[in-house]
Amino acid sequence: MQTDTVRTPGMFWGFLGLLTVLRLTLAALLPLTPDEAYYWVWSRHLQMGYFDHPFMVALWIRIGTWIAGDTPLGVRLLGPLSVLPGSWALFHAARLLLPSRSWPLSGFQAVLLLNATLMLGLGAATMTPDTPLVFFVSVALYAIGKAVTLPTNKALGWWLLTGMLLGLAFDSKYTAVLIGFGLGGAVVFSPAWRKQPGPWLAIPVLLATISPVLYWNATHHWASLLKQGGRAGDWHPARAIQFQSELFGGQIGLATPLIFGLFVIGLWACFKRNTLLVWLGALPLAVFIFHAFGDRVQANWPAVVYPVLALAAVEAGRRIRWAAASGFVVTALVCLQAAFAFLPIPPAKDPVQRQTAGWPEFDQKLERQAVAQGATVLMAEDYGLASQLAFNQGNSGLSVFGTDRRWELFRLPAAREEKGLRVEEIHHIPSSLPMDVLCRESQGRTVRCYQMTVVENPLGVQLPRHS
Repeated sequence: MQTDTVRTPGMFWGFLGLLTVLRLTLAALLPLTPDEAYYWVWSRHLQMGYFDHPFMVALWIRIGTWIAGDTPLGVRLLGPLSVLPGSWALFHAARLLLPSRSWPLSGFQAVLLLNATLMLGLGAATMTPDTPLVFFVSVALYAIGKAVTLPTNKALGWWLLTGMLLGLAFDSKYTAVLIGFGLGGAVVFSPAWRKQPGPWLAIPVLLATISPVLYWNATHHWASLLKQGGRAGDWHPARAIQFQSELFGGQIGLATPLIFGLFVIGLWACFKRNTLLVWLGALPLAVFIFHAFGDRVQANWPAVVYPVLALAAVEAGRRIRWAAASGFVVTALVCLQAAFAFLPIPPAKDPVQRQTAGWPEFDQKLERQAVAQGATVLMAEDYGLASQLAFNQGNSGLSVFGTDRRWELFRLPAAREEKGLRVEEIHHIPSSLPMDVLCRESQGRTVRCYQMTVVENPLGVQLPRHS
């Protein structure tokens, strides 16, 4: 596909439609990761907040499973489908936020770059809080573009919509607050925007949109905000080189190398000719870089700024053909490996296979073990393991609950005093398997092994329970 000359817009959108079909197929093929299963547990018990994140990912999963059932496709359904409207919004945001570039070429380039990243390519086929986050940020960029380019008397509604969209992004993941701060900085330092009523009236709209999350935190001892905000206080400067290397290495991997280079060049170009994109892009990145001087930044955290960086890369005026092509190739290889494990990598060392491989067969063995022991309850301390068991044991008649404190925040029925089977991962693979150890296997190779312990009265307390 020609990326530097727009000849057939219909062909371009057809290409994105094909990508959507491929992502839906991948979403149906891949088993759930432990985190996705955990968010599925949330979706069975909708509330305004959770220990780890706000509620949006649970709501999206609930809608998807209402349409496609409690299947991997149902859990992930809204992810691939959201990319098309998100891409449309980013396409039109380029016309408004990149006045120095030729549109619609600039819009096609920004959309292509974002879709070519591994972050969106694989991320759109899975369901995490980043999935709705990137969608709402992309749509918010379009609203911001309208708000800052229209006359004051026509911009008010767009400012209010911006506040709502940034609020919905916050309801997806707390890192969205960085985009809000970036926009606030741009407004405060722009006399023309600062004098408009729109930006200031958008604040109460934003607060109203995030009020469910704030209310949940206020009624749960601020558990979620303290957990996420507490990371800002971590400080291990002796490991700064390691943390900075992980941060930049993670972004090179998630953006793919050539697109990462364009992101860097583009943001630098914006310092000279696009102040708004600098505020929206550089401020969040500066926060992540500063944090990485004292503690680890997870590779997916900067995903919040990827739509902004796609626009910034186009602002630099560089050719994107090879960067986009290489991104799609890398993403395709990773997705094929995730779905079919065609490379001879041992499952225990493949990060995707390690999380997803062998669960159906393992759950059948676990169910037989529970029946043989007379157990009616499965329990695990690790929240990911407990969630995988809950998702995969849905039709077995076994109840599953976790003993991690996260599960205490769910409004679940209390567990009765039943005979339970505790499942715990062991970090070595025994040469010969005792009766109380079961292993997940893939392609005839062991992935992970788990110790089974019979408990007559599970912990002797009333615990949250998932049935």
